[in-house]
Amino acid sequence: MTLLFLSLMGCGAATDKENQAKETLRPADISIKTVKDIPFQPLNPARGDASPQARVLWGDITADMPSGMILKFADGFSSPPHIHNITYRGVVIQGALHNDDPDAAKMWMGPGSYWTQPAGENHITAAKPGAEAVSFLEIFQGPYLVQPPSEAFDNGELPINLEYGNMVWLGEDETDRITGPGELTYLWGDPSARNPYGTMLKMTAGNKAAIVAKGEDLRAVIISGKLSLVSPGSTNMTDFETGTLIDYQTQGQGVFECVSANDCLLYVRAVGPYRVNSR
Repeated sequence: MTLLFLSLMGCGAATDKENQAKETLRPADISIKTVKDIPFQPLNPARGDASPQARVLWGDITADMPSGMILKFADGFSSPPHIHNITYRGVVIQGALHNDDPDAAKMWMGPGSYWTQPAGENHITAAKPGAEAVSFLEIFQGPYLVQPPSEAFDNGELPINLEYGNMVWLGEDETDRITGPGELTYLWGDPSARNPYGTMLKMTAGNKAAIVAKGEDLRAVIISGKLSLVSPGSTNMTDFETGTLIDYQTQGQGVFECVSANDCLLYVRAVGPYRVNSR
């Protein structure tokens, strides 16, 4: 398992917005975990090899705790109708996925798309034929169980299927969390409260920025593109690809560069505010 602990400090001329965050422009201890050496485990052990395979980034999907994981679906995978005992949230990384009522027409969601599955609701999950599908999935509590439709219940939540092209993005003119290139969109939770919330962050290709964690917790998963962590006076440290977890152990900043030909997309789960200041 690739696991790095880094202390990073950015530099450069401060804008007005950066001045507002000066008190947090200090090194952050950051843990980096790639998926290459994390073993797969079946998401639904009862189905064995027919089950989607999970690489757990944090937590334990078999225990009562929050967890985040990368899921791999076989080409053309389709589940039988089923329910879950808990609600989950997902982001498509590769290929295309459908998640809806068993009788619903297929609505394929491509990379960057976001969906939620409420606990107790009968549904199927399918991968579009022609390519292996990969997604990120997060649960707030466990264990993650697959149960028959006969145990369905209504927990009061409604599902969300948000295709990437329909997302509304906020740049530096719409939010004080961004300076320079880059955009973000809010997915769930209340960022004004001291509870977890989820966003997607888009870094433009070639852009270098400091991601400043001002709250109690920040975790980011690379959904697309290739990201490098940069330290002052050195070249790019390592290029991290999709599925990599960036976990802030302390408040402070890390300086990142989007080194891929296309924009980099990150799913960011935070408690408390964070800023993205271009360098």
